[in-house]
Amino acid sequence: MRDAGIATACLLAIVFAAGTGAYLIFGPDLSAGGFNPKGLIDHVGSVGNVLVSPFARWDSAWYMTAAQHGYGEQLPAAPPAFFPLYPLLIAILGTFGLNDVFAAVMISIASLLVGLRVVWLLTDLEFGEHYPEAPRLAVFLIALFPTAFFLTAVYPESLLFALSASAFWMARQGRWAWAGLLGGLAAASHSLGLLLIVPLGLLYLREHRWWHLRFDVLWLALVPVGYGAFMAYLGLRGMDPLSPLYIHERWFRDFTGPFKGTWLAIEAASAGFHQLFSGSAYPIRWPAERQLGFDPMTASRDNIELFAFLVLAVAATIGAFRRLPLAYGAYIAVVVLVSVSYPIEAQPLAGFSRYLAVTFPVQMVMARWLAAHKPWRLPVLGLSSCALAYYVGYFATWHFVG
Repeated sequence: MRDAGIATACLLAIVFAAGTGAYLIFGPDLSAGGFNPKGLIDHVGSVGNVLVSPFARWDSAWYMTAAQHGYGEQLPAAPPAFFPLYPLLIAILGTFGLNDVFAAVMISIASLLVGLRVVWLLTDLEFGEHYPEAPRLAVFLIALFPTAFFLTAVYPESLLFALSASAFWMARQGRWAWAGLLGGLAAASHSLGLLLIVPLGLLYLREHRWWHLRFDVLWLALVPVGYGAFMAYLGLRGMDPLSPLYIHERWFRDFTGPFKGTWLAIEAASAGFHQLFSGSAYPIRWPAERQLGFDPMTASRDNIELFAFLVLAVAATIGAFRRLPLAYGAYIAVVVLVSVSYPIEAQPLAGFSRYLAVTFPVQMVMARWLAAHKPWRLPVLGLSSCALAYYVGYFATWHFVG
């Protein structure tokens, strides 16, 4: 808990200093499409606007909308793309008189502490005997990841992180009822939570071969039950219960499969390099950017950065398959495959850096490598911290961070 607490404090210090500093110096860039329906974020006064700037932006409004008004087809209700567990917890704390933004941030921070503690335990279990410094490094790699500010923001990523890591830990202890329950809660908090069925199933088969299955394997069925419960709730509210499966189309995402999605990401990054090295926004090298009115230079830089995160994920997947039980590598792999299978053509990997921040086996593998290569620790953590400060400043001033 000491390492988890120190890492969380470091993250909060960077988030608050860089976020509020950028907001005060540069101000909000509302031309970038600041998303604030019904004033759900900017209702806290001029001082409050500064204080919440690193924490409440973009999709934060949807989660607070769901907490206040539930789900529906029209505003002010939230669409089914935003899963219910996180806004439910916000609403519960709201009954005690807590401000929604404050309650949401407290949930995120508490979840982060739990998740970091569990990742410390997992890393110690898998690497601690030969690399005793790996658990601490894993905790700091997560807290100082370039997009780790989402773990303190009004987003469900931190809750997903805590629940998924805890489900892994319970599975590694052979406590399948708890693993299934936590996996089900993860599936009710984020669409990626459903993917836990793959690594949890592999962890079960690691202990019990398929020809020796026991009745306790049925506890893992609670993972899709968490997802299905949300669909059943939507049906009872008179909405399409299958809408979470295709609501992504509202955000211009289409299913292409992992191979075409990856190729689009490569093409977008390549076009981005040409755009930036040309030094001019015109001619536009990636015509798909026109669909959403993206600035060509900004979009080019974003596509290159997102592709770099994809390269990191592929390297981590290979490392996890080599150094960790099969389930860890499989977890990274399914997150990557799903993420690249639903691209936005203008920005094929939109959202990927955020998802990677909570796919904790990535940081576990990095921690093992840094534990074995001590000279790289300070450069890696230092550069990651600088990227974190940059991204949170960008986020706080109403620029979209994918």
